[in-house]
Amino acid sequence: MSKMICLMGESGSGKTTAMRTLDPSSTYYIDCDRKGLPWRGWREQYNAERKNFFQTRDLGQIGGVLMGISEKRADIKTIVIDTLNTAMVDQEVKQMGSKDGYSKWIDLAQNVWNICEAAATLRPDLTVIIVMHSETIRDDLGYSFTRVKTNGRKLEKVVLESLFSTVFLAKTKEDGSHVFETVARNSTAKTPMGAFDSPEIPNDMQAALDALKEF
Repeated sequence: MSKMICLMGESGSGKTTAMRTLDPSSTYYIDCDRKGLPWRGWREQYNAERKNFFQTRDLGQIGGVLMGISEKRADIKTIVIDTLNTAMVDQEVKQMGSKDGYSKWIDLAQNVWNICEAAATLRPDLTVIIVMHSETIRDDLGYSFTRVKTNGRKLEKVVLESLFSTVFLAKTKEDGSHVFETVARNSTAKTPMGAFDSPEIPNDMQAALDALKEF
């Protein structure tokens, strides 16, 4: 059974930047946003020639890539899907006017569920990092809670975080530095017990993966 990690956070919180420390020789990057990666030299690290970079927003295609890598690419140990929200919006927009509202949301929930299910059933030496946007809900009393942002009530009921043993919340501190929150602080962030000594760690995904090797 493969490992699944969810990295959620607001735009600009350092989610994609955290992937800069991953080894390109063993990482496959699925760029759903189609905006490239935010560090100098990334085009030499991730490209079609190295067969480790693919841009798509099609949920079915993403599922196919996951299965193909698991079956045929023993050199790949880490797969990044960045961001799944863009693929969700893409399907929603493309189905506008072509289906009734209920069918549209059922299809979307099923496809997203299929992605997460596939990501959990790959080779045991594979880690799939699914990057998602977060949203903070505030009630009338001022209580706030941060969770993964999804499209439609069907996916809200699923609670995607329940499918992951590790959910990092990417945050930007007042001094401008980026960190991962490792425990719930009015959020759905969570990590295995004993994996991290601090509730906040630097936004270094490779260091995070190294700490999670025993879990």
